[in-house]
Amino acid sequence: MTVIKSTKRRWVPAAMLGLTVALTLGACSSEPAAAPAGAPTSSSQPAGGGQTPPAGPAKVVALPAGGAQDVSPGDPVKITVADGTIGAVTLTNADGKQVAGSPAADKHSWSTTESLGYGKTYNWSGNAVGTDGKTVSISGSFGTVKPKRQVAGHLNVGDGQTYGVAMPIALNFTNPVADKAAVEKALTVETTPKTEGSWAWMEGDTSVHWRPKDYYAANTKVVVNAKLYGVKLAEGTYGKQDVSASFSIGHSQIVRGDTQTHRMLVFQDGKQVADYPASYGLDSVDWRNTHNGIHVVMEKDPTYLMSNPRGGYKDVFVRWAVRVSNNGEFIHALPASVWAQGNRNVSHGCVNLSTDNAKSYFDFAQIGDPVEITGSGTTLGAADGDYHDWTYNWADWSKMSALNS
Repeated sequence: MTVIKSTKRRWVPAAMLGLTVALTLGACSSEPAAAPAGAPTSSSQPAGGGQTPPAGPAKVVALPAGGAQDVSPGDPVKITVADGTIGAVTLTNADGKQVAGSPAADKHSWSTTESLGYGKTYNWSGNAVGTDGKTVSISGSFGTVKPKRQVAGHLNVGDGQTYGVAMPIALNFTNPVADKAAVEKALTVETTPKTEGSWAWMEGDTSVHWRPKDYYAANTKVVVNAKLYGVKLAEGTYGKQDVSASFSIGHSQIVRGDTQTHRMLVFQDGKQVADYPASYGLDSVDWRNTHNGIHVVMEKDPTYLMSNPRGGYKDVFVRWAVRVSNNGEFIHALPASVWAQGNRNVSHGCVNLSTDNAKSYFDFAQIGDPVEITGSGTTLGAADGDYHDWTYNWADWSKMSALNS
């Protein structure tokens, strides 16, 4: 053990200390004499005297390092050279096939431009030239991981499609994801105009959703990329392939339904365009209530067979069905309840309209439109299926990201 001895020092007031320093400088320096007119002036030399560093051999670093095993094919594959430049580089697999790659403009590095394969061995060859003009050989090999399982991710949005302003982006997996942060780092969402949003992991660890903080602006352009190939999802499980989609947001179309006024209003780009009398879920039975909260239009079917064992009916044929949650809530035609529409709530949770009104709304509705329900005694939640994203406030939603938690 080292013992540090303290040394007592006499305390000197700061002002006195400053004075002492000033006096010392004054006593030990003097103003240089002015140079005679026309005399040459001198300039200071750069650090090191302006001398060129001595020439030396090239220092080559391979990534992955030679002998590395179980390398993810999604990891960077690169050769870098210090004190020299790339001469030639080749990376080949066990069959002798070259991997595409290219040097940087300054020739201090070389990187692959295509993905590697799973369970493969790769060999480096080539050379670098040092500042001493001598050639240094590049060689070595490494192996990529052989997954026990490859899992694909599937997007709920498609290229060239148009969706409503509440449309969440969902990336779904067939197996639970353990390394959620690694997956999120592989995901990007680009929007025009720029839109604030966040990813959030849903129940079951098999789905991650992105939604904007507020509804999209109408006519927003969206591009989502999931660079999943080579990403470790869980122990022994890796991403099978990359997926992407480019889509648009259409008009702002918002449904506002009030279970107490028994009306369903439709707004397009801020203007009311429809007011339909409706019948919602029976108020006196909780499980039959139409749920409060922001639903999202999920699918549309001109005809639909509905069954509800708890409600005592099976294969009831309905027209112009618009699904708004996975708990069985639809907006659809039901001529048998026209007498109650606008006056009473009698359904098993769906929004009942007349045939003409249901057809009118069906033609109008977009997948991803928000359907805002108020007045009910029951609230939409996680148990109601995939698109309950808007039941979370922004602070809570953001915390569901693996990168923010």
